[in-house]
Amino acid sequence: QMQLVESGGGLVQAGASLRLSCAASGRSISTYAMGWFRQAPGKEREFVSVISWHGGSTHYADSVKGRFTISRDDAKNTVYLRMNSLKPEDTAVYYCAAGLSVAVVSTAPDYWGQGTQVTVSS
Repeated sequence: QMQLVESGGGLVQAGASLRLSCAASGRSISTYAMGWFRQAPGKEREFVSVISWHGGSTHYADSVKGRFTISRDDAKNTVYLRMNSLKPEDTAVYYCAAGLSVAVVSTAPDYWGQGTQVTVSS
């Protein structure tokens, strides 16, 4: 089993930046694709970004493309989501996810974290 713990969320003003971290334990992330999802109040959970196990392939939701950057540090067993130019519509609980492929993470991850709240004020 893999446990995922997110951190780095908080309350910021529009235009600010945050970096979320997702620390994994129980298994090495080195052979897993890793991703981020978010769920805003009253809305369904949605895909944000995914990175392949080797880090050479990344994908983003259109709503965050050009503003968010996903990265991974296998030595630290941690995945990051750098969020720039934050907007009020980015307000959500952000979840880390892991799976054996980009396709799995993007649709039905094998593992989920508990989430971290990001609130962007206007």
